[in-house]
Amino acid sequence: MQNITPFLWFDDNAEEAAKYYVSLFEDSKITHVTYYDGAGPGDDGDVMTVSFSLRGLDFVALNGGRQGPDGTELGSRFDLAASSAVSFVVNCPTQDEVDRLWGELGKDGKPMQCGWITDKFGVTWQIVPEGFIDLIAGDDEEKSTRARTAMMEMEKLDINVLRRAYDGAAV
Repeated sequence: MQNITPFLWFDDNAEEAAKYYVSLFEDSKITHVTYYDGAGPGDDGDVMTVSFSLRGLDFVALNGGRQGPDGTELGSRFDLAASSAVSFVVNCPTQDEVDRLWGELGKDGKPMQCGWITDKFGVTWQIVPEGFIDLIAGDDEEKSTRARTAMMEMEKLDINVLRRAYDGAAV
């Protein structure tokens, strides 16, 4: 068992979100579902939590309703998820995987700068190609600066464009 588990609060669509995420990532599965039984905001028999694993990282999704644990009103479904101040980095082995995940997460979502994207549930992801960090944080500061400058002009990251910028070729 991992020591820290991301816990995602949803109004009433935690199971839908968990099934969606599991469908996007290989080696992922729903591991457990619990149901309300008279305690809490849900009706008896409604899904309370969904435990799931994405590529070996465990998550829990809660149907917590619209009132937060401190009693404050949380608002709309999009307001229930973390802001982009909290995101999940997905390291992709190929540009094709970057393109696939970007396309899927972008359906009814919101693309942002530098490989960040908020999905239809309001959860923010960073879709990162393999080799990305080596380019933007490499030992050669001049080359890395060119790669970072190119990155700042992108929404979806393109490793080939970043490599060309790093090498000083026209992008």
